[in-house]
Amino acid sequence: MNFNYLKHEKLILFFAFAVTAVTLNAQTKAVKLNPLSLFVATGNVAFETKVSENTSFQLGGFYSGFKTGDFKYAGWGLTPEYRIYFAGDKQALNGVYAGPFARYQNYSIKDKSTDDKAFFSSIGGGAVIGWQKAYSSGFVLDLFVGPAFYSGKFKDSSDEDDFDLSFGMDGFAMRVGLTIGFSF
Repeated sequence: MNFNYLKHEKLILFFAFAVTAVTLNAQTKAVKLNPLSLFVATGNVAFETKVSENTSFQLGGFYSGFKTGDFKYAGWGLTPEYRIYFAGDKQALNGVYAGPFARYQNYSIKDKSTDDKAFFSSIGGGAVIGWQKAYSSGFVLDLFVGPAFYSGKFKDSSDEDDFDLSFGMDGFAMRVGLTIGFSF
């Protein structure tokens, strides 16, 4: 039996274990989904990455859409966000955080029976305060809330003003969320 081989094998095994342990504790990125958005026919995903010891950058995106009869609704949006972790663990991806965000949203509504179409887009931003925990298993839980202001443009192909799309997309609104995911 070659004892030198066993010595190297143990060293490699120890090194692999150490790298794995450091990686699990140093989770610097996370991919998250908002399960509550599914109740409003929307898929919402976010990617967060550590910028410094107590700051991170997150880019979120969503797509929404459904069709019923002759009516079709679709929309998408992007939300870049900068987070400062200031309480709790005070480490990026762990603790209480606050930060500004911007958001762009674009929606369309079409009625095939009347050929009416409406388009709405908005740009805005706000601030959130939240709490996030990245567990050693890799599971991430993120809760947040904050005020927002959006300014939008509406375009309608018909002469009538049948669609009211202003709620939450033009003026003041609240941004509230719960996301779950995995950190690595």
